[in-house]
Amino acid sequence: MKIFRSRKQLLAFFMPGFLIGIIYVNFVAKKYVAEPGIFSDYFLQQFQNTRIDGGEYIWYLIRLRLLPFLALFGLSCTKARKISAVLFLMWTGMSGGILISTAVLSLGIKGSMLCIVGIFPQFIFYIPAFLVLLWYCCSYPQTRWNRQKTVFVVLMLALGMILEMYVNPVLVRAFLAVM
Repeated sequence: MKIFRSRKQLLAFFMPGFLIGIIYVNFVAKKYVAEPGIFSDYFLQQFQNTRIDGGEYIWYLIRLRLLPFLALFGLSCTKARKISAVLFLMWTGMSGGILISTAVLSLGIKGSMLCIVGIFPQFIFYIPAFLVLLWYCCSYPQTRWNRQKTVFVVLMLALGMILEMYVNPVLVRAFLAVM
């Protein structure tokens, strides 16, 4: 795959997935978006009043954030590393397109703002961790996995999960109180 000449070209797979997600919500799943879901007023009010149990939430975050990373890391040790990176980028793009489109269709511009608040500040740490792994998948054998990458990735994932556990719920509640 000669397409991977720079890190910016990773967007060549993310953005089509994002567009597919938007198209899917707007043309295929429009009737499902109209049903009450996570962007309904009731659900958002319930979130504001819910106390988060840290012990249970950390295991949820580990499953949600660490398992996909470990699966991609495992695939990066096989010959399917490049195709795995491409599929992961497209899946991530589709998921983002579906999420943002659903939020905007349900809440308007407030929905897109809620999505931004919902990924901040933890994704400042998650994105570099995943980009290091994705770049390794795409540029192997020119680059090798080493201890420095391992320490960086583990630190970024750990900081992201800590922020998602303690800071993000406070920011989302504050945004919902203003909204």
